[in-house]
Amino acid sequence: MNGSQSLVNELVGPVAQQVRELGIEAVVFPPALYVSAVIQAADSAMAVGVQNVSEKAQGAYTGELSAPMASDVGCRYGLVGHSERRQLFGETDAQVAAKTEQLLCAGLSAIVCVGETLTQREAGQAEAVVAAQVRDGLSKVAPEQWGQIVVAYEPVWAIGTGKTATGKDAQAMHKAIRGVLADMGAPAESISLLYGGSVKADNAAALFAEPDIDGGLIGGASLSATDFVSICQALPADTHC
Repeated sequence: MNGSQSLVNELVGPVAQQVRELGIEAVVFPPALYVSAVIQAADSAMAVGVQNVSEKAQGAYTGELSAPMASDVGCRYGLVGHSERRQLFGETDAQVAAKTEQLLCAGLSAIVCVGETLTQREAGQAEAVVAAQVRDGLSKVAPEQWGQIVVAYEPVWAIGTGKTATGKDAQAMHKAIRGVLADMGAPAESISLLYGGSVKADNAAALFAEPDIDGGLIGGASLSATDFVSICQALPADTHC
């Protein structure tokens, strides 16, 4: 819940220009009120998505935003199950699955977020927790829809704290996630896996060098064009940010 029209003007144009020159795929998830302005400013250089959608396609759900609406205004992605939605609003894996289904049925791609808390990690439950989130959150994906799925691993203990999983730790979890996807019958090697946990310009290159980390889900650093572009520059071509 950050941003303003002036931030759209300051941020999107310069980032879009750099993204086009770098040859990477970038997606911006602004607050819903600014989606149309960002789509216009991005000028096809970047895809645009919504930060959350309803479990319903339409109806008397005041204040909600549906996946068909997001598609109608030009969005190509939706973010589902972000750690803040889970932690602050009690979003469950069943809700993540329903929202993912809505996005896919509307023709959008879903970036589905998973991740463990510090308590779960210290209890040795990290991989089991994340595996369950992947299986349950993607339980409604049809075989022909896997091409619309991106998974973002965001360890809750590393978000907004300045802490970051080591490249080795992040790689281990990404490899485990790919294994779960394979067990589900998904084309695991072709599904992009993003790391989101205090990614910054000074740690991005090391993280993105890991074989199963295909890009980043960027939070606070995305509010600065300079910082975000620096992270993008750490990505190999044809990857995601």
